[in-house]
Amino acid sequence: MKLETRHKIARFFQYFVLIVVGFVMIYPLLWMIGATFKSNAEIFTSIGFIPTNPTLDGYIAAVTQNYGGDINIWRAFLNTYSYVIPKVIFTVISSVIAAYGFSRFKFKGRDVLFSIMISTLFLPQVVLNVPQYLMYNTFGWINSPLYLPLWVPTLFATETYFVYQLVQFMRSIPHDLDEAASIDGCGPVKILYKIICPMLSPSLVACGLFQFMWSCNDFMGPLLYVTTPTKYPMSIFVKLSMDGDTGFNWNRILALSLISIIPQLIVFFAAQDAFIDGIAAGSVKG
Repeated sequence: MKLETRHKIARFFQYFVLIVVGFVMIYPLLWMIGATFKSNAEIFTSIGFIPTNPTLDGYIAAVTQNYGGDINIWRAFLNTYSYVIPKVIFTVISSVIAAYGFSRFKFKGRDVLFSIMISTLFLPQVVLNVPQYLMYNTFGWINSPLYLPLWVPTLFATETYFVYQLVQFMRSIPHDLDEAASIDGCGPVKILYKIICPMLSPSLVACGLFQFMWSCNDFMGPLLYVTTPTKYPMSIFVKLSMDGDTGFNWNRILALSLISIIPQLIVFFAAQDAFIDGIAAGSVKG
């Protein structure tokens, strides 16, 4: 057998394995989409993702029914993004400023402070829940109409992972650019947003996407600090829609879950290239 033929066969098997693995990984999502058009009986009797008797009852119930009072899916969406959007914006801004200080300036105690900051990565969030709740309760922020406990802490660069990621990326940017900008009359602030931030854009997109997805899926935070059902975000609204007393209409629950992740999928695929560049950028040293 010729060497070229062997290479073609090997390449064919590689593509075949990749397709099979990709299908196995994406099959649960395909099944979920198909199950939204099935009845309860068909969901539990068929492993296929193509419905035999398609129905829109799940979607109709998902977008029309209310739970826990006046809250519905549209109100839950509004509640979610009313704190997710400022949380993402303030996370990126505060993380950039903190990373800029650690990577570009030398000051007394910098290494100690950086080590303390990194050590907080190993601190479980469950350990902080009680003291944080007591503190926010003292401030009068529990059940705040502006969701203050969920986004105000991000003003102070509390997301250590993003600060660390941006520090690693900034260290790969030559200091000569800072010096050249200083000669031209730029101060530290102008250097940050004129020189550093444009070069950080892929990494900033990655940070923003991570925070966006984590915040949308956060269940414990809203559960602790939001006590009025009409203020619940999507993460709690989906759980609230599971009424154990009357039984589950699984097509409705799956339709509701699918609708809740559609904005995240749109944002992710819209910024996919920048996201991948941002993930890879921190691992490459210039």
